[in-house]
Amino acid sequence: MKKLIFTALFSIFSILNLSAQTYDASISKLYQNYLNIKTALVSDDTDEASKSADLFLKSASMVDYKILSEGNLDILRIDATKIAESRSIATQREVFTNLSKNMIWLTKKFKLADQSVFIQYCPMADASWLSAEKEIKNPFYGSSMLSCGSVKSELK
Repeated sequence: MKKLIFTALFSIFSILNLSAQTYDASISKLYQNYLNIKTALVSDDTDEASKSADLFLKSASMVDYKILSEGNLDILRIDATKIAESRSIATQREVFTNLSKNMIWLTKKFKLADQSVFIQYCPMADASWLSAEKEIKNPFYGSSMLSCGSVKSELK
């Protein structure tokens, strides 16, 4: 009987611990800064994309390695650094493709926001990105093809 109770309590604790790991404020801040990069690329604003990538890097430094491994953070930092240092919107958009892939991976591990997160896809760029809104605003082509794409999934 004691063994059964212990097993039940351990299972409940594991579930509670797992749900506590699904949301982290520092990961949510990464997502918010990612959205700022996306918005800058949608607006064809190289300087703002650079500034937003710098903020992304600062928020990445606030993530505890117990939450997200140093290796995973380094992958995000590499892309954000390239966006921050580039003065070419084409280069920023190309690197944003990879940053988006890695941020989409995070959606499988963490709850990024209280509201829905949309995974959107552009067939012309053959790339996906995250958005806080259902309306398509394409960061890969900006004003030239603003509404190109579709919503692939919604995470609540």
